[in-house]
Amino acid sequence: MVRERDMMGTYSTSRGCGGGDMNEKPAWLERLMAETFFGGCGVHEDRRKNEKNVFCLHCCLSICPHCLSSHRSHPLLQVRRYVYHDVIRLDDLEKLVDCSNIQPYTINSAKVIFLNQRPQSRTCKGPANACFTCDRILQEPFHFCSLSCKVDYMVYAGQSLSNILHRFDESDFAISQFEGLRVDGGSEVIDEDTQIAPSSSYSNTEATSNSVISCEPNNNVKKGKGNSFLPGIVLSLGSRRKGAPHRAPLS
Repeated sequence: MVRERDMMGTYSTSRGCGGGDMNEKPAWLERLMAETFFGGCGVHEDRRKNEKNVFCLHCCLSICPHCLSSHRSHPLLQVRRYVYHDVIRLDDLEKLVDCSNIQPYTINSAKVIFLNQRPQSRTCKGPANACFTCDRILQEPFHFCSLSCKVDYMVYAGQSLSNILHRFDESDFAISQFEGLRVDGGSEVIDEDTQIAPSSSYSNTEATSNSVISCEPNNNVKKGKGNSFLPGIVLSLGSRRKGAPHRAPLS
């Protein structure tokens, strides 16, 4: 039998993860947007690969791969990172929340949604399509640059969040999605040649690396811890091809 969760009010347990007023953020959603991910796990601080990059939807907290066995029966959401900002795959997030009007981005052929708004290094002069909450320049027809911007706007406008929260099948977030996860291997990062591209429409299957948002800064992607995706999960990470070395001619 399929088990479903109501993301507005199901988690009204002793842990305090239930929902209340329909115009208020349910606790799980508020914690998801406020949680600090990719820090070291205090329980497993002596273990390798102990970054907290999984969110338990039942306990409303971030956990590391070594904690998975303690949350075996709970629905689990994977959080990824791009240039020191948390992102969630659109395929995962839209099972929980209506992501329409949020601009998705394509990283390694996978669409992602930014969890929170990002600092802006420049502003755009003149009329432009901008985020309703933080004024970041967006492509048409999107209204928000991140999940938090959409949620904050709805709360500010007095709109019921129950209209965008979905019931979901718990099997979609089962621990089996993390089978084969390497917790002792080397970390995988986005390659230097990887491009992040804004998807031109919510229904597109893929965006090209030539897509441009007007007035957006062009940030170079560098290898590093901040660009890590959870290893062992299906996101192809292409390696940079290097030419054969050439010797200097003998004199």
